[in-house]
Amino acid sequence: MTDRPAEAEPLVREDSGVSESTDPAPTPVSSDIVSGGEFPASRYTRSVFDALLRARAKHGGDKIAIIDADGRELTYDQIVQGSFALGNALRKGRGSKEKVAILLPTGAGAALAFFAVQAYGRIPAMLNFTAGAKALKAACRAAEAKVIVTARKFIELGELQPLVDQLSEELDFIYLEDIRDNLGPMDKAMALIGTVAPWAIKSRPNPHDTAVVLFTSGTEGDPKGVALSHVNLVSNVEQAAAHVDIYETDIVFNPLPTFHCFGLTGGLLLPLLVGVPAVLHPTPLQAKTIAKRVGETKATVLFATDTFLGQYARSAQKEDLASLRMAVCGAERVRDETRSLVRRQFNLEILEGYGATEAAPVVAVNQPGRNRPGTVGRLMPGMEGRLEPVEGIDRGGRLMIRGPNIMQGYIYTTNPGVIVPLDGGWHDTGDIVTFDEENCITIRGRLKRFAKLGGEMVSLAVVENCATSLWPENLHAAVTLSDSRKGEQIVLVTDYDQADRGDFVGFARNHGIAELAVPKRIVRVSEVPVLGTGKIDYVGVEKLAKAELG
Repeated sequence: MTDRPAEAEPLVREDSGVSESTDPAPTPVSSDIVSGGEFPASRYTRSVFDALLRARAKHGGDKIAIIDADGRELTYDQIVQGSFALGNALRKGRGSKEKVAILLPTGAGAALAFFAVQAYGRIPAMLNFTAGAKALKAACRAAEAKVIVTARKFIELGELQPLVDQLSEELDFIYLEDIRDNLGPMDKAMALIGTVAPWAIKSRPNPHDTAVVLFTSGTEGDPKGVALSHVNLVSNVEQAAAHVDIYETDIVFNPLPTFHCFGLTGGLLLPLLVGVPAVLHPTPLQAKTIAKRVGETKATVLFATDTFLGQYARSAQKEDLASLRMAVCGAERVRDETRSLVRRQFNLEILEGYGATEAAPVVAVNQPGRNRPGTVGRLMPGMEGRLEPVEGIDRGGRLMIRGPNIMQGYIYTTNPGVIVPLDGGWHDTGDIVTFDEENCITIRGRLKRFAKLGGEMVSLAVVENCATSLWPENLHAAVTLSDSRKGEQIVLVTDYDQADRGDFVGFARNHGIAELAVPKRIVRVSEVPVLGTGKIDYVGVEKLAKAELG
C-alpha cells in the first residue's frame, strides 16, 4: 500500500468548514437520530458544470483530468471546450431542460456527453446498456427522453445493434462520431468562447434543479427514475472528499459504469471536481487488463465492488497494484476473504462503504486510520439517520436517511416526468442496520432479503456469508421460494460444483448458526448471474433456482 504523500494536505481542507477526520465520532442529536456532523451549504450550492469550471480555475486548465482507455489524455480546458462544442451541436432544435439519454461506456465520450448536456441546461438520463430494450424504453418514457446519444464504435464493439434496432422504434439516436465529423463554425466558435469566457454562454440552472436522472434496476417491474439535483451531486462529492482524504498526488482508477451512481459520482465527478486525474475504463469485467492499467497509470485509488476487486487481485502481478494506497468498495458486502487476499498479496487497505442511488450515492464509508472491517463506516457529514423498528427483528432497524445528497424524488413510468418528492426529506433505504458505539453502521441485509420461517426472520445475507466461509473461492446467492409447509424455503445457488448441504449443516452447528439459516436446497450452476454494476442479479438467481427445482 502506498503511503500518503509526505507533508501533503487533503485537497478539500481549504475553507472546507468540515472537522478533521481525527475528531471524535459524532453523537446522536436526539435519542433516535444519528448525525454525520455539520456540513456548510456554501460547499455545495452550485451547479455541476459550475463545479467543473471551479475545479479548472483552481487546478489549472492544462492539468490532465481524464485518462481514457486508449491512453488519450484530456485536460480541463479540453473537457470544457469539448463540452461547449458538443453541447451546442446537441441542443439544436431542442428545448431547455429537455432530458437527453446517454448510452455509453465509462470513458471520455461519456464524460464529455454528460458535461455537454449540462453546459446548456439539458438533463442527462444515464442508461444501463445491459438492461435490455424493454427496461430502456420504460426508462426513457419515465424521464421523457426522446433522443439517445451513443457512439457507433461502442455499438459495434458491444454487439448492441439488435438493441439499437429495438429502441429505434420509439427513440432517435445521435452518434458522437457524426457530431464530431460535422461540427460547424458556430459549434467551434462556442467552444472557443466557452473556453475563455464560459460565463457568457453557459446555462445558469438553479442548483436545486434536476441535474441527472438515473434508474433503479427494475427488478420488481419497470425501472424507476431517480431525480438527482445539482446540489445532490456536488454535495456528495464534497462530503466524500471531506470524509476520506484525497491528495493532489492521487490518481483515481474507475472501471465502474457511469449509468450507476457509484461510477458516476465516485469514479468520475469526485476526481474531476476535487482536482485529481480520473483513469477511466469501459468495463469492470476485464480483470487482467484493469490490473495492468492500474500499474501503468500508477493509480493510487481504485473504485470497485468486492466481486470485481477479488477478480483483479487474482489476475494481477504484484507490481500491478503496488501503486494503490486504498481501494474503495461499495454496492455489495466486502468479504473477509477479499480483505485477506489483497492485504496478503498487495498490502492494500479496503475502505468499505455503503450507498444508494437515491443518496447520490455515498451514505457512509470507512476512513483511513478509522477503518472498521465488518462495518461501512459512519454517515457522511451533513447527513442524519434514524432506525425504524421492524417486527420480528430485535437487533437494528430499518434505516431512514436525509441530507443534502438525498434525491429530489422518484419518477414513475405511470406518471412520466413528474418527480414524486420524499416525505419530510427522509429516504427509506429498506436496509436493516445497526449503529455501534462510534456510530459506525453494520448492514444486516435488505428487509426484502429476510425470509420468514416458522415465525422468525432469517437474513439471507447470513446464509451467503456461511457459504462464503465454506467455499471462499466461489460466488453464492440465497433466495426464497414458496414452501408448502413453512410458507418459504431458502435455496442457495452456487457456482461451486462440489457444494454439499451436509457440509453446510456441519458448519452451522460448529459456529452456532441457527438451523433455520441452513438452506433447504442447494442448486449448483456454472455461473451465478451478476448485473453490470457488479451486484448479484437476484431475479436471475431466482429464475435459475425455480428452473432447477421445477
